[in-house]
This record gives sequence, structure tokens and C-alpha cells, in this order.
Amino acid sequence: MSTDTPLGIAVIGTGRMGADHIRRIDTVTNGARVAAVADIDPDRAAHAAHGIEGCTPYTDPAAAMADPAVDAVLIASPGAAHEAALMAAFDRGLPVLCEKPLTPDAESALRVVEAEARLGRRLVQVGFMRRYDTGYLRLKQLLDSGAHGRTLMLHHKHRNPATPPGFTDANLINDSVVHEIDVTRWLLGTEITAVHVLRPTPSSAAPEGLGDPQLVLFETADGQICDTELFQNCGFGYQVGCEAVGETGTARTGDDHGLLVNADGRWGGTIPPGYVERFADAYDRQVQRWVDATRRGVVKGPGCWDGYAAAAACAAGVRAQTTGARATVELAERPDLYR
Repeated sequence: MSTDTPLGIAVIGTGRMGADHIRRIDTVTNGARVAAVADIDPDRAAHAAHGIEGCTPYTDPAAAMADPAVDAVLIASPGAAHEAALMAAFDRGLPVLCEKPLTPDAESALRVVEAEARLGRRLVQVGFMRRYDTGYLRLKQLLDSGAHGRTLMLHHKHRNPATPPGFTDANLINDSVVHEIDVTRWLLGTEITAVHVLRPTPSSAAPEGLGDPQLVLFETADGQICDTELFQNCGFGYQVGCEAVGETGTARTGDDHGLLVNADGRWGGTIPPGYVERFADAYDRQVQRWVDATRRGVVKGPGCWDGYAAAAACAAGVRAQTTGARATVELAERPDLYR
């Protein structure tokens, strides 16, 4: 692609995440433009495209991908629609940034892995945005340097002010802990082999029937133990962080409270209300790096295998929730494309 020609992107799904990506590509990202949008709701698609020069709205993702102005695809539709959209992108050989989950379950995610492997080249980057957060990037660099010896444990925290209506125990794993699963695999460079879920007495703020909070434990192939404090109805804001415990030192990210103010006999900072605000810079960096790589004709970042491995670990997590017992992670053989 010419360095003077912006990457034409079709955004599939124009809900909260899709709309935020459309805004980002249109106003923040360099070297790209929104060439098409697709949403099952024609009015929402038209609204998303309004005011963006050269952007065409569609109700069919495949039709949006077939637009001659489209060079790449960003999938931000509900997870259940991802497999069909990914296969359509594969048919056209289009590079993809797919929001997590790759697909909602390990079986469909493996089908995507196998389909991409048959192509013989990577096309997909999965949207695990924590890998692009400044604090997590610095933590990864430190752990890879070996400055604190071998990493022995990770302590994660994942707190939300409240869960949306209808949120289930399985959602706690599939929609929340999935991020800790991916960041654990990435930080440690190894697979998660087993999951165990412990349940304290639920908070009085937890909706009826939801076991919140929970403590989720991971075992890794390299012998590390990692825990996640998951508290999705804490009420006070959105907090995510990780502490790594090494043989000769520890390191922690996620404690930044932004601007600290001293006034009226008090001091303090702020806690972001949600993930969009907490990881705004990470989302910007993720999309920009995807665009830059795509324009060079390469694929970087987490891929289909990472999406599948996360889904397989989530499946183990849900089994552990249900049975109360340790659940092993069942992984297929990794194709050569991802070695």
C-alpha cells in the first residue's frame, strides 16, 4: 500500500465499542479512515456513517467487506457474530482486528484457528487491549529482562462498579476474567493449564443469584500460581492492576490515580468509571499499531491462537465455577503457523 493512501477500514458493529472505534479511526488514528460500517440496524449504521466523508453504511458485514474502498476490517459486533465475520474476511484475504472474544467458545475459536492455518498466513489480531497499556507494557519489559529472576506468582485485581442486567457467573469468567487469562499468558509466556474458583460469601450489592466476588486461581505450564480478585459490584469505580512476584523483587501496575489534589483539608485522586476510560490510551495504541502493521503487510500482536487459548481457559473456569473443583485446560495441538 502507498504510504500516501490511508487504510480503508470497514467497522463491523456500531454499538458502544464499534462507535468508539469509529470515532478513534476518524479523529485519532493516523494513516487510516473509516470506509464502511455495518450494523444489523440500518438506522444505527446510517448514524455511525453520518458526517464521515466516503463512509458507506451497510447492514450485511460481507457486503461492507466487498466495498472496493475497504482494505481491512475491524470487528466490534457481538461475539456470537464473530465467526461468520472472520470467515468472510478470510474469503477476501482481508486483515482483521477482532475485538475479544475471538468467538464465544473454544470449539468455534478452534474452527477459526484451523481456517486461518489453512490460509498459511496470519490475518487476525485479537483486541486484548491490556497488552497495549503503558503500565502493562512496562511490566512485560521488566519480566522479560529477568531483573527479578523467575516470576513465581501474579496477583491480579479486577473491580467494576456494577454488573449489567442479566450478568451471570459464566459472564464473570468469559467477559471479565478472560482479560486476566490473556495477560497472564502474555506476561509469563506460557499456557494456563488449570483453573480453580473460590467463592466467598457474596456481597450484599451483588444481584440475586450472582456469586460476586470470586477468587480465580490459575496454574501455568511453567509452575507459576496466579490469582485474580474479581469484584464486579464494588460500587466505587473501575480498578484493574497486576503485581508480579519474582525471585528477587516485585513489580506492580494499576495504582495510578491520575491527578492528586490537596484541598479543603483532604487529599485524593479519582477512580475511572469504566474500561473505556481506564484503557483509552491502550485502545488508541492498539488500533494505531494494527494500522501501522497492516500498512506494512504484516500482522502483529495477539492472534487467533491467543483467542482460542483464552476461550479454552475460560471454559475450564466455568467448569471450575460449576463443580467447585480444579478444572484442567483442554488445548488442541498448536498449528505450525502459531509456533
